[in-house]
Amino acid sequence: MDLTRRRLKWIAIGLAGVLVAVAVIAAFPAGRSLLGGEQASDGTRPQPIATADLSGDGPGTLVTASTMPNFSRTGYGRYMQAARVEYRSTNGDTGAETVVSGAVFAPEGTPPDGGWPVIALGHGTSGIDQACAPSLSASLLTLAEPVSAFVKQGYAVAVADYEGLGAPGVHPYMDARTAGLNMIDAVRALRHTFTGVSNRWLAFGGSQGGGAAWAADEEASGYAPELTLVGAVANSPAADVSGLIDKARAGTLTEDQIPGFQALIESLARLHPGIDRDDYRRGAAAQYWDILSSCSGMDVHDRASAVKLLTKGDLAPATPAAADRVRDVLQRWALPHRKLSAPLSVIYGADDTYIDSQWTTDAIARACRLGGTIDYEMQPAKGHGDIDIERQFTWLADRFAGKEATNACP
Repeated sequence: MDLTRRRLKWIAIGLAGVLVAVAVIAAFPAGRSLLGGEQASDGTRPQPIATADLSGDGPGTLVTASTMPNFSRTGYGRYMQAARVEYRSTNGDTGAETVVSGAVFAPEGTPPDGGWPVIALGHGTSGIDQACAPSLSASLLTLAEPVSAFVKQGYAVAVADYEGLGAPGVHPYMDARTAGLNMIDAVRALRHTFTGVSNRWLAFGGSQGGGAAWAADEEASGYAPELTLVGAVANSPAADVSGLIDKARAGTLTEDQIPGFQALIESLARLHPGIDRDDYRRGAAAQYWDILSSCSGMDVHDRASAVKLLTKGDLAPATPAAADRVRDVLQRWALPHRKLSAPLSVIYGADDTYIDSQWTTDAIARACRLGGTIDYEMQPAKGHGDIDIERQFTWLADRFAGKEATNACP
C-alpha cells in the first residue's frame, strides 16, 4: 500500500505522541473515562456485532463482540467500524488457554481486493489491573488518534488489551510472549468480527507493546500459519528487562525505572505465590503500595504524589534468594526466544531511562544470531518516548508492498 510522505508524517506524529503518553513504563494514565464498552451518556448500550462469528473454539475465536457506544460518539470513532471483543488466546508462559479482551476496527465501505490489510497495534504500559484496558476507555487511552490515522489510510486495526487487562485474570506485566500471542489472536478476532479483512498483517508497538510486537514476530509462523505476517515494528521495545533486578539490588534504578519495578513486583506476586512483596518493599513503597498499583478509582489521583516519595532504597530485593526468584522469571520472559517469522524494525534511544539501551542492543545481537532480517537504529541523545519513528511508516508501507527489507545484522 503506497502512502504519501505527507500522510506518513501525519501518522508518525500521532504515534510518537502515544509513545510519550502511554508507552512509558509505569506512566499509568490518571483521570480517564473507562467507558469504551459500557453504556453511553445518552443511554445507548453496547449491541452485538451482526457480522461477528462466535462459532468454533481455539485461539482467536470470539467469545463476545459488541459495539462501543462512547468511542463511536467521538470524532475519531464516527467514521469506522468498531467493536470491543473478548476472544480466546494462550498464555505464553504456561500454554494455558485464556480469554482476553481488545478492540478491533475496520474502514467503512468496500474493501480492496484481498481485504483490508491489518495493523496489530501494541499499546505501552497502561497498568496491571483489569480496569487498565484501552478497550474500556472512550479514547482508547490515547490510541484513538493513531487507530483513526491507520483506518483512514485503509488499514483494519486490532488492539489487544493483553491478558488480565479488560477481562478477568492476572496481567503478566513484561511477559512479551504472552502479549505477542494476544496480539496475534486479536488479528484473528478482528477477522471473525468484520468482513473484508485480509490475512496480511503487521505488528506495530512501543515500549511494552514493542516487546509484544517483537514476540508476535517470533511466534507468528508457528502459532498462526493461516495469517501472513509481513513485518513487525518495535519502538523502544521492552524486549529484555531482566537487568532491573540487579539494578534494584545495587540501588542504581533510574527515577523512571523505580515505579516500573514496583508494578513488576506486584504483577509477579499475583502470578507466583512464592514471591513475597515484603521481600522487595519498604518505606514509601510499602506505605503506598496499593496506591502505586492503581490505575482507576480514588487511589489513582494520589499515585503521582506517591511516586515522587519513592527512593531507590524503597524497592530492592532483601536477599540474594529474593533477587534470584524475580531474575529467573524475567530471564525466562526475555526476548529473543526463537528465529523471527518476518522482518523486524527496531528503533530505540541511547539515553532511554526506562529500558537501558544496552539491554536492547544485546537482545538485537542475540536475535541476529538466531536468524532473520532485522533493521535497527539506536538514536543518539534520544530517550524512551522522544525517538523519531517517521521512517517506520515508510518501512511499514514497503512491507505491505512486498519490497525486500534491509538486514542490518552482521
